[in-house]
Amino acid sequence: MSDMEDLRQQFVEAFEGADYPVNSPMDLVPAMPEGPQTEFTYQDESFTAMEMQQEAGGQGDFPYDSVESLVDDLMEGIEESDYFDD
Repeated sequence: MSDMEDLRQQFVEAFEGADYPVNSPMDLVPAMPEGPQTEFTYQDESFTAMEMQQEAGGQGDFPYDSVESLVDDLMEGIEESDYFDD
């Protein structure tokens, strides 16, 4: 599994328990195991959901009807913004 596939899976696991549709990032908080402090890892870097939201600056296209559409958008944003500067 590639690093990006692993990151995608981490997002799915963290957000799949949300009550969809979600209308804002705050709707995701109860679903995450550690709330906004839920940590994700990519290669040697780790970041929290809160850090990711701050970096993204609220660029999500809410509402999301499913975990798949949310995660697709997150992954696209990460790739487009060179979030990890690979």
